Amino acid sequence: MKKITIYIGSLLLLLAFMPGCNRSIEDRTKELPMLEPAKTDADAGDWKPVILATPADVALTAPLASNNAGYLRELNEIRGLQQNLTDAQRKTIQYWGAGAVLRWNEIMRELVAKRNLPPYQNADGSYPTPSAANPFSYPVFPFSNPPYAARAYAYVSVAQYDALVAAYYYKRLYTRQAPYKTDTGIKALLPESTLPVYPSEDAVVASAAVELLKLLFPADAAYVQQRANEHMEARIMAGMNTRSDIEAGVALGRLVAAKVIARAANDNMSKAVGTPAQWAQLETDAAAGGEVPWKSLDAPSRPPMLPFFGRVRPFLFDSLTTIAIRPAAPPSTKSVKFKTELEEVKYYSKNATRDRIAIVHNWADGVGTSTPPGHWNLIAAEDFVPLHFSEVRWARNLALLNMAVMDAGITCWDTKYFYYNPRPTQMDREIKTTTGIPNFPAYISGHSTFSAAAATVLGYIVPARANAYNAMAEEASNSRLYGGIHYRADCEMGLVQGKKVGDFAIVRGQADGCN
Repeated sequence: MKKITIYIGSLLLLLAFMPGCNRSIEDRTKELPMLEPAKTDADAGDWKPVILATPADVALTAPLASNNAGYLRELNEIRGLQQNLTDAQRKTIQYWGAGAVLRWNEIMRELVAKRNLPPYQNADGSYPTPSAANPFSYPVFPFSNPPYAARAYAYVSVAQYDALVAAYYYKRLYTRQAPYKTDTGIKALLPESTLPVYPSEDAVVASAAVELLKLLFPADAAYVQQRANEHMEARIMAGMNTRSDIEAGVALGRLVAAKVIARAANDNMSKAVGTPAQWAQLETDAAAGGEVPWKSLDAPSRPPMLPFFGRVRPFLFDSLTTIAIRPAAPPSTKSVKFKTELEEVKYYSKNATRDRIAIVHNWADGVGTSTPPGHWNLIAAEDFVPLHFSEVRWARNLALLNMAVMDAGITCWDTKYFYYNPRPTQMDREIKTTTGIPNFPAYISGHSTFSAAAATVLGYIVPARANAYNAMAEEASNSRLYGGIHYRADCEMGLVQGKKVGDFAIVRGQADGCN
């Protein structure tokens, strides 16, 4: 019991002082301007979805006529709500008025940070594995480590994007006008739009997110549904949608989400943990090649983190391409170059400067944070706000970003466990890291790979910021060398690999019909 108490106390201390830790994911973006798109993107129903073959793959019935008694009762409901709005309700309307995709991305980062906690060992020194079949038992499912988080961000973003493409297709088909345009007794409490309102784009975004988040974060399902209910009521109170607009959006979002979930069920993620026999074989294979194999430095030794995530099905290319673009081998652990790079890591470990320590902590993104993929989602969100994107363009851009980040993670993990290269701290115990020792092989650097992929895609979306994004990626990469976690080869090849994956996302973006 004393050992467990010491562990928990140390973990809480770590979380309290860790830069980027989740005090409140919404702190930096709570006070935001209302979403007023510079371009409505009314033609988005013609854009190319990711999972759906066409927007019409999911059916949506026509809305009631504007003179139908049921529809008139919905208008009366809005008038009644607007006569009795509280200050709290007005704040809720303003909060969600900043953008549905933006706010659900914030919620996603919050959930990732909340569940980004590695399980503590059992009494016998073994480690329990979170189980989706029993998500409420310890350890709570999931452990949202970087590869898990990258996949989660991707699936939620793809579901929202495809659902919005379908929604815009049906908006154009049915052309229902907003309540405040149909009834002069209703006020628009958020910026007006020329887009038809059936189905509600906010409801589509929320519904798709809810279904995916229930799958990915089942222990948080009640919280997720509560946020969705709050979101939908805000749209009705604001006079932006009737209840049937919302219900249609929820139904459409669920239909699209079901297709995305079916894809997720068959992408090999269920096999990513592996078995003890498979873990032992990885070590045996590395040793058979004459190299020093990676070993967990946790005490007791912890199973490797998702060693077969590299076999998960990517979004931007097929699994054979994952193998085809695998980087060449790192310097041999017996080579002069390896020894030189090890000495460089030791130098940074023993000669930390204030500036380098600041860089290490800025990009640490460890336990209790939204992970490196989440860090790049935050960067994207902050840069997208002043550009006044429509909801569908927000969704498309985040889908491109997060597909690239997920696929970068897949190729990175494929490389890590193919070469099974030891960490600097394993090879020289005098090397001390600044932010802990990740529990997986060194080559290539995950931070570098995630960051270069993200920077490449964001540079395509916001060309004026391309140099800044590349500089951020390089700094994130260097942070792992400064922190004693990676060799230079890990970082340099991670940047090359991440850009390679990001380029696949750009090719897709250039062909998706979004101008």
